[in-house]
Amino acid sequence: MKIVSVEATLIKLPFDSGGSPGWLAATWATLDYVMVRIDTDAGITGWGDGFGYGAARATHAFTQHVLAPALIGRDARDIAGINRDMQYNNHIWGRYGVTMFAISGIDIALWDIAGKACGQPLHQMLGGARRKRIPAYASLLRYNTPELVSERASAAKEQGFAQIKLHEDEEPEVRAAREAVGDDMPIMVDVNCKWTPHHARYQTERLAQYDMFWLEEPIFPPEDFDALARLHLDTGVALAAGENACTAFQFQKMIESGGIDFLQPSVTKVGGISEMRKILTLAETQGATVMPHSPYFATGLLATLHILSTLPDECLVEYFFYKSLPASLYGDAIVARDGYLDVPDGPGLGMDPDLDVIKEYAVKD
Repeated sequence: MKIVSVEATLIKLPFDSGGSPGWLAATWATLDYVMVRIDTDAGITGWGDGFGYGAARATHAFTQHVLAPALIGRDARDIAGINRDMQYNNHIWGRYGVTMFAISGIDIALWDIAGKACGQPLHQMLGGARRKRIPAYASLLRYNTPELVSERASAAKEQGFAQIKLHEDEEPEVRAAREAVGDDMPIMVDVNCKWTPHHARYQTERLAQYDMFWLEEPIFPPEDFDALARLHLDTGVALAAGENACTAFQFQKMIESGGIDFLQPSVTKVGGISEMRKILTLAETQGATVMPHSPYFATGLLATLHILSTLPDECLVEYFFYKSLPASLYGDAIVARDGYLDVPDGPGLGMDPDLDVIKEYAVKD
C-alpha cells in the first residue's frame, strides 16, 4: 500500500474565548491547525494533526516541503520505519519543536490509514479500550482578571465539568476560581513556564492554600527538571509537566528527576502515536501517571481519546473551554457532554474531518 500524496493544510478556526484582551484571551481569535492528509494507492486516506497554534505556518511548511516529498512511494504500513527515518533524516534541524510537530502529524495519519486498512479503531490496535467515555477537565484560557476567572469557572461547573484548569499566575485569580466553584472541585493551575525557580517557590507557597490538584509548568526553562524536583520537595505540591517535551528520551529524564507527579505528553508534539506509545510504556514501567496535553479540536484530540481509553487507570482529557466555536472539523463528536467525551469507534481515528470546514477555513496563501 504505497503513499501517493501528502498534503498539509493550514486551518484557522475562529472562536470566542469569552475573555478580555490578554494572553490566551480575546487577542487569540483563531485556533490554528495543520491538517495532514495522506492518500494511498489502495484508495485509503489518513488524517493527521501537527501542532500549530502560533507556529502553524512553520509546521505547515516543514510538513509540506521537507517531510512530504520523501514519503511518496513509501509503504504506508511501515509506520515504525517511516517514523524512525523522519526522526533520523531531520535531526539536524532539531529534535524538538516544529520538526517533531510535523512528524507527529504524519505519524497520526499513518495510524489512521492502518486502522482503516484492517477495519479496526485505533484503540483496538493499541490493545483494546477499557472505557468508552473519558472524563474531561475544562481548560480555561488566561483572563488576568478575577471577575472573568470567576465567571468562566462557574460556567464550566454549570456545564457538568468536575475539574477545571486555570492559566493564571497570580493569587487573586486563583482565589476567585476557588471561591466560585467551592472547596470540593479539583483545580489545576498552569503557569506556562513563567517563573524562575526562586519565584516559583514563593508563588507556590502562596497558592498552596487553594488546594491545587496540580501546579503545571511553573518554571522556565521547562526542561529544568532538577529545579522542578527541588520545588516539589520543598513545597509538597503536586507538579505536572511535559507539554513542551518531545520524544521518549526527554520523558525518561523527566521521570528520573523524581519531581513530576503527572506527565503531559502531547500526541501532536512528541512524535505522534508511535512515540506516545514509548512514553506510555516508560510511565507504566516506572510508576508515573500520564495526563496528556490535548487542548485541540482536530485529529490530535481523537487520537488522545483512543489512547486514554486503553490505559490501566482512568485518566482525564484536557478540553479547551471556550464560549463559542462557529465551525467544527468533527461536528459534535468532539464536544464534551456533562464533562465527558466519547471515544470514537469507527476504523482508524473513528471519523474523517468535515471537508467543507477545511475548504472554508483553509489559509490560501
